[in-house]
Amino acid sequence: MFSHVMVGSNDIARSKKFYDALFVAIGGKPGAQDAKGRLIYAHNGGLFLVSRPIDGKAATHANGGTIGIAMASPEQADAWHKAGVANGGTSIEDPPGVRQGGAGAMYLAYLRDPDGNKLCALHRMPAA
Repeated sequence: MFSHVMVGSNDIARSKKFYDALFVAIGGKPGAQDAKGRLIYAHNGGLFLVSRPIDGKAATHANGGTIGIAMASPEQADAWHKAGVANGGTSIEDPPGVRQGGAGAMYLAYLRDPDGNKLCALHRMPAA
């Protein structure tokens, strides 16, 4: 359904440090920077981009918005979360762990990136 996700940043170098750590923690590669200064991460068939806003105004996060990133295991979600906190992110919501949702049990870990964007690592737990 989605071709890509892009978030805004006020400090591309800070964002590169943060997102490089997140993607490396889950087996991805550091981001590439294009001629316009945007960061591009390709992982598991998806694209995630970070850019200064095109309109030249300050980057702000979406109120009520969350970007969910699929994880292969709870351990991968924990590594992602730990890398994010160690590289300028903020742990938010409840601590990483299993939560019951409408579609069954899920392992969730939440972060805000250095610009305030809300991210969620999600691993669907096997049915009991």
